[in-house]
Amino acid sequence: MSLKNKTVIITGASSGIGKACAEEFARQGANLILAARQFVTLCEIAEQIQREFGVGAIAVQCDVSIEEDCEHLIKQAVSTFGRIDVLINNAGISMRALFKDLDLVVIKNLMNINFWGTVYCTKFALPELLKNQGSVVGVSSIAGYRGLPGRTGYSASKFAMNGFLEALRVENLKTGLHVMIAAPGFTASNIRNTALAKDGSSQGETSMDEASMMSPEEVAKTIVAGVVQRKRTLIMTSQGKLAVLMNKLLPAWVDKKVFELFAKERDPLIK
Repeated sequence: MSLKNKTVIITGASSGIGKACAEEFARQGANLILAARQFVTLCEIAEQIQREFGVGAIAVQCDVSIEEDCEHLIKQAVSTFGRIDVLINNAGISMRALFKDLDLVVIKNLMNINFWGTVYCTKFALPELLKNQGSVVGVSSIAGYRGLPGRTGYSASKFAMNGFLEALRVENLKTGLHVMIAAPGFTASNIRNTALAKDGSSQGETSMDEASMMSPEEVAKTIVAGVVQRKRTLIMTSQGKLAVLMNKLLPAWVDKKVFELFAKERDPLIK
């Protein structure tokens, strides 16, 4: 599959994995619709991509937790480029708090963005994607395969995303629609800085060593290659692949290993 002159929508495109995906798809010749809440930043990225790669790129202000915003995003894509070939559901937020201390608004916010944002965008884009036998991608996480302590809402939202996309894939086995779940390992981005604390405020600083993590550019290259090759699932690190496998074989052992790992966080929530 060639991406030249294809139309790609990327949510959460103003930073991190979303921004890196925008640059990588543009490098392959795709036209882009970039969506995020940070409109000024998004416009700057779109202009930079047009200059550097010579492709079409527009910015659309969009809060994916709002159904009407998602519908507007898809309409803008069709009216600008006349087609949709790839939808990258990347917009997402994280959290860090024990469930016993948590204001329930935190889980509601995570589900609204991480899960419902994927559902809304996919629902409105689906007619065009079916017409073009295009691709739906969900940027998930190992937390969508294995519950992580202090991330109950994040894990729940990614499990829900994975279940939704798996069901969608089976419904469309005979239509030519490509559905891919991409699960990066821990990635150096601002998702932990903007993660919600127990009261719904921003955490403000990461609790992990960002220097040892995957870069957004590495993740983006893997996602774009997965779209081109129409992969089913991408679990991007050996640690992630091992965690998913061992969680099936020895789940109680994995419970202990996950506890030990998160007990080593800076200012750990579990001890």
